[in-house]
This record gives sequence, C-alpha cells and structure tokens, in this order.
Amino acid sequence: MQLLLYAPITSSRLQYICHFIFKEIMLIDFSITINSEEFQEYTGAKIAYTNDAMPGDHLKIGSGELLFENNIREQVIECFEVNNYKAFFKTENADLPFDIFAAAFYLLSRYEEYLPHEKDMYGRYAHENSLAFKEHFLHLPLINTWVNHFAEILKSKFPNFTFHRSPFNFVPTYDIDIAYSYKYKSLARNIKRFFKAPSLNFFTVLTGISKDPFDAYDWMNNLHNTYNLKPLYFFLVAEKNSSYDKNILPHKNAIWKLIKQHAKKYAIGIHPSWQSGDVPGLIKKEIIQLQAMSEINITRSRQHYIRFNLPATYRLLGEAGIADDYSMGYGSINGFRASVANSFFWYDLQKNEPTNLRIHPFCFMEANSFYEQKYTPAQAHDELMHYYTVCKKNGSQMITIWHNNFLGTDKVFAGWREMYAAFINEINKNSVNKL
Repeated sequence: MQLLLYAPITSSRLQYICHFIFKEIMLIDFSITINSEEFQEYTGAKIAYTNDAMPGDHLKIGSGELLFENNIREQVIECFEVNNYKAFFKTENADLPFDIFAAAFYLLSRYEEYLPHEKDMYGRYAHENSLAFKEHFLHLPLINTWVNHFAEILKSKFPNFTFHRSPFNFVPTYDIDIAYSYKYKSLARNIKRFFKAPSLNFFTVLTGISKDPFDAYDWMNNLHNTYNLKPLYFFLVAEKNSSYDKNILPHKNAIWKLIKQHAKKYAIGIHPSWQSGDVPGLIKKEIIQLQAMSEINITRSRQHYIRFNLPATYRLLGEAGIADDYSMGYGSINGFRASVANSFFWYDLQKNEPTNLRIHPFCFMEANSFYEQKYTPAQAHDELMHYYTVCKKNGSQMITIWHNNFLGTDKVFAGWREMYAAFINEINKNSVNKL
C-alpha cells in the first residue's frame, strides 16, 4: 500500500522533493492529494503537509512557504538541534519540529548557490558561503539523517508501514588530468620543467630505465581486480594546454591507447577542460573527441577543478548529452555539498522545474585533503573512514575522487597510495564480516 500525502495545493517543488524522499531514499510508492475528503477516507499511512488542523489519524508536518513559491529569494534560516542533528525551517504543533520537505529541497536544489554570493579564487561558489559549513554539518549527509528519523516516526505512527534502504555502494572514481609526468610531452615543456625542478628521474623515465611516476594504471587495475571494484574514470582531453589544462594532448597516440584500454574494461566520462567554461560549444567538442578515442558514447562528466556555476554549467551539460554528472562537491574542502549521499535529479531553480540530469555527489577528494586541508595520509585515512561510516550507516553510495599522480611513485605523494589500498582493504573486510 502506498503512502498518501495531503497538501492544500501542490507544486513542482513539492512533487520533486517527495519523489526524492519517498521513491529514491525510502523506496516506497506515494501520491499527493489536494482533496481533504479523499485524505480523510484513506486507511493507510498518510501525512498532512499543512498548518491547518485535520481530523483523523495521520502524521502532521508543518508547512512553510518555500515549496509553493515560484521565485528565488533570501530565506530566513535559523538552525536548531533536534534528535542530535541540525534542522531549520522550524514549525509548531506537528509530529516533526521542522518542515523536512522545504529544508531538504533548500539543500538539494542548492538554493543558496542561486543567491548573491562571494566566489573563490577559481570563480566557484566558495564553500565558506554554505549553510552546511557555517553550521558545521558539511561532514554529514544531513538529508539522509533526516529521512531516516522521519521514516522511524512514520513507522511508530503506522506500525504496518514498511520502508527500505538501498544497499551501501562504494564507487571509486578517478580524474586523469595529467596522464604522465614526463612522457609524451613536448621537448620544450619538459626542458622548462626540468630547469624549474631538476630531477634525475627526468632522465631515467625518458630513457626508459624507470617507469613514469604518474603511471599508476597497472597498480590501479590490480587493486580493482583484487577487490572486484567497478571504478569510473574521467579523462581530460583539451586540444591545447593552458594554465589549468595540462593534459597529454589528444593527438598523441599514447593517450588514445590509454583511453581505449580503459573504455574496454571500465566506465569512463568526460572531464571538461577549464577552457570549456569560457568557450561556448567546447564541452560538446571535447565529448566528441573522447567518443572518437574511446569508441563509446559519452554520457558521464565531472568538471575539471570542480568548476561549475548554477544553473549555467548544468544546462550546458544537459544540452551536450550528459545524463550523469559527478561534480557535486567542493574543490576546496571535503564533505557533502548538497548535504546528501544519494544521487538525485537536478532541479533547475531558475526555470522552477526538475530535469533529467542525474547528480552523483562525491564526499572525498584526496587533493582537498592534501592541498587544502593539509592532511597527512594517516589523517586522510581517518577522514575517509568517517565518510565510509556515515554513508554505510545511511544506506547510500560513497563516491571518492583520486588522481593517478597520487597513486603513482612520485615522492611528493609518498604514502598516499598505500593509504588508499589500506582503506579499500579495510572496507572490504567490513563487508565480508557482515555476510
């Protein structure tokens, strides 16, 4: 039997967030009615989403204005504690002390990113602006926590009500920004780099005596085979280099070979260049380039440097044929940018309508730990285990980002690939012990 929700009026926003909470997290069927008589006569689990008193046995959630508005405006946000977690959009005389639907929609839609805000040095939405950072819940998938508590309240109100949780799923992903450290680059580029940072390794690699320090592909492949992992690779294929796009250029046979090898075994996606954010049509051109190199249709993406702005970037991706984007996170700190660990469909707030672009949030990127948070491998391991624990507890997916240079043999990143292997081994043991 499905759940019935009553609201005096309905809206695109309400339908969207109810679909996400009930269908995608709780895995249950639901319907929305504006007919009070139908609601009163219904004998199954039901929720009144209204501030008005309703007769009969039901769960009541107080209603704010956000889900019934069509515009974007500054919202009054005051956080408070409930059941040992943060909440906002407080309500009175209800079974839950806050408007969970409006609060979840605010975070999931990234409402705050449409409001005037300061950008960081890369022109991105600065994480310091976010409610999650200011209120110290960036490290938690708060929406998942809310929904789990909400489901328990529903269960206590309607003992016959059953809901489900998706199984935990670990998704290792990799950004291949610079496929090789020394190999397959122009002589001028290598000479310039050598004089900037002289290294004996420069000669041993180019003469074939030793392996390129960024060439971690065999090691990564062995790791995936050992633990039966299904990774996802994103390749940067900018046709010319720039300050931020330092990839091996796509006319090189070596990068064609590398991409084709990975496309035969793993899922791959486009890593749109920095330049694509400034040049109209370049994302589509790079997708076509990667499709030619991989000989498969490309429908996945993650923004290079996590450079995206709403709604412009997501609209461009959708227009270019991207169905799944993996950019939802910060390139400056680890955590849950949308306060959720599950994937979700992007809601275009300016157009006030849902889209078919599915967003897959990541919670950990090793470059954030290393460059921004200044963590040691040991500290980053503890951070990884925290995200693993909260994602597993909430029955959601955990997406991590690594780069081949961290997993190679470059002394700058000593200890990082050993830490990653230890983490994979640890969560694998936990999974085996649960069987």
